[in-house]
Amino acid sequence: MLPSQPLLHAAAFALAVLQALASDTFTAAVYEHAVILPDATDEPVSPDDALALMNKNMDVLEGAIKEAAQQGAHIIVTPEDGIYGWHFTRETIYPYLEDIPDPAVNWIPCTDPTRFAPAPVQERLSCMARNNSIYVVANIGDKKPCNSSDAGCPSDGRYQYNTDVVFDPEGKLVARYHKYNLFRRETQFNYPKEPEAVTFETPFGKFGIFTCFDILFREPAVVLVSELQVDTVLFPTAWMNVLPFLTAVEFHSAWAMGMGVNLLSANTHNISLAMTGDGLFTPEGPAAYHYDSGTEEGCLLLAELSARPRLSPTYPPAVNWSSFATSIKKFPGEKDTFLGAVRRDIFTFSELRRKAGNYTVCQGDLCCHLIYRMANKSKDEVYVLGAFDGLHGSLIKYHWQICTLLKCKSTDLNTCGQPVETAQTKFETFSLSGTFGTNYVFPEVLYSGVQLAPGEFEVLRDGRLKSKHGTSKPLVTVTLFGRLYEKDLPHPLRTAP
Repeated sequence: MLPSQPLLHAAAFALAVLQALASDTFTAAVYEHAVILPDATDEPVSPDDALALMNKNMDVLEGAIKEAAQQGAHIIVTPEDGIYGWHFTRETIYPYLEDIPDPAVNWIPCTDPTRFAPAPVQERLSCMARNNSIYVVANIGDKKPCNSSDAGCPSDGRYQYNTDVVFDPEGKLVARYHKYNLFRRETQFNYPKEPEAVTFETPFGKFGIFTCFDILFREPAVVLVSELQVDTVLFPTAWMNVLPFLTAVEFHSAWAMGMGVNLLSANTHNISLAMTGDGLFTPEGPAAYHYDSGTEEGCLLLAELSARPRLSPTYPPAVNWSSFATSIKKFPGEKDTFLGAVRRDIFTFSELRRKAGNYTVCQGDLCCHLIYRMANKSKDEVYVLGAFDGLHGSLIKYHWQICTLLKCKSTDLNTCGQPVETAQTKFETFSLSGTFGTNYVFPEVLYSGVQLAPGEFEVLRDGRLKSKHGTSKPLVTVTLFGRLYEKDLPHPLRTAP
């Protein structure tokens, strides 16, 4: 007699669990998805039309999920907005939303689709996970009815949330996260009343999840790592690259290193909006990453990661970020400074006029020290050391401390801080440090062509970001990106509960 389908699923799941338990590593996948966008409209489309568009995107995602599973992946992350896109109003996104229950209900939509209100997207995602015996992470919209007994209830009688969901290899809903830090243009969604610190256990470590803009704030991102001690963070994002410090691959890799966790970052792919760059990032650097500003193609990445990186013999030691910088006298050069804008942030800069040297630049409570030697100093390229200590943002204001060695756009010093993607100058050595007032500092090294530098730099216990050898490619920026969360101003858009 042939075994029943449920028995086969149970056997496959048990085998996957045993295989994962037998290893200190797991295989993770992320998919950068070129989202099929709905037509622009001021009026809501029909539920059938909304589902048809979402199914087109899920067709693509299902292909990536199948391929990842066939290559041995245990989990795959897909992007924020990956199923229906962006640029909605509250009204026009409504046909795309489903009511997503609390995972405590113990629900497998694939096998029990009628238990709650119709949820064809959750059902399909659940079946993708179940049919491929893989954890599936996706971003969809949640709707929750409310009434006048709730003082915060919107006038249309519902809350709408930007929501991540996770289905396990049996297809069970095991995590639901409502994005806490909405980007300014996400007016179609509500802010949750409280930040949700969502975690779940797997055979390959403790996982947490948050979305895109969340990564720049303390809650829930830092709480998940520093307090709840997750091993791996799942990170659906629709990230628009902003040079020089906030390209996706650059900052996400730096965040994983600074926080000492795995970060599985899945981005949308839309060249016209500068959306590209995803990766599988670890405390030691990128295990795999992808940046493609030239095509409109999606991309699947896989890599083997440590399941519990804190237990790994290669886990980086704790860093005192200000130890070296506060122990030395200031280098010369502080008097010969000028101000320059990185977007709207006013930095204090000093030009690196020689092929080699030591420089100090200060702003506010932050002094940045640089020791460097260029391999070749091109006459038509200018590099500066910069410092910034202040509030960033025009509406949502949050406190940055930044020390940066960066290439200017041209030899005109007024261009220093403007976006630059390419360079010609390589460095034999660099050592950057700062008198940071925070333990949350993220080390970035970006090469020409928006390429990372895995294995080519190190962070010492005393807070120095140092090259190991000469740079293999021309240098765009070396940056220590610090966050003083306690100095952030109250959020102007989030209503108090």
